Amino acid sequence: MTLKGSIGKHLAPRVTELAPGLTTSFVREALHRAIVGVGPLPAAATAADKQLREQHGDVEKAVHEVIENHVRYAGAQGFVTNLGGLVTAAFTIPANISGLALVECRMIAGIAHLRGYDLDDPRVRNAILTCLLGEDHVNSLVRKKKLPAPPMALATAPTHDPDLDRIISAEVASELITKVAGKRLAITIGRRVPIVGGVVGAGADGYATWRIGRYADRELLPRNRR
Repeated sequence: MTLKGSIGKHLAPRVTELAPGLTTSFVREALHRAIVGVGPLPAAATAADKQLREQHGDVEKAVHEVIENHVRYAGAQGFVTNLGGLVTAAFTIPANISGLALVECRMIAGIAHLRGYDLDDPRVRNAILTCLLGEDHVNSLVRKKKLPAPPMALATAPTHDPDLDRIISAEVASELITKVAGKRLAITIGRRVPIVGGVVGAGADGYATWRIGRYADRELLPRNRR
């Protein structure tokens, strides 16, 4: 484990303790706002459908555009932070965590919508949040039997398991804190060199969002709308 990853892992339980709403409310609220729209961002499905029209009905090209657009959003630090303020006004949670969660949830929800999933289905919502963890983390949780299956299987499970809501929310909250804490350490180190700090921050969020988008792209296979 890297130094910044180690610091993030140690920080995550402490931040969760200071802001208990992080695991029980914050993650779900970010997902809800991502799906229905917030501030300058329209609903995930609306934005995805716009991309589909622009790509003349080519779903795969539309998915690519959804990912690229959200990578740019994630890299725009001021934009992400302002979105975070809208989501977490009632919570003591760093704005970058909430903003990044909203942007990444919206990206994955857009991909899911384009592939034929119902964004109102709680199974699909759990799958969207699970994608935020990234492929390696998800595979580790499945091996340890902390998760029953990866996102695709969660989205298409025969029934919704309410117990998974809490488990997934807690894992996502911890992962987001780890990610942002590690990035801030890198920025602090980068500030020793002019301009580098800002580049590191934007680059880290953009790259992380791109990786998550590619994972969701591979994981959420097309389904027929009914």
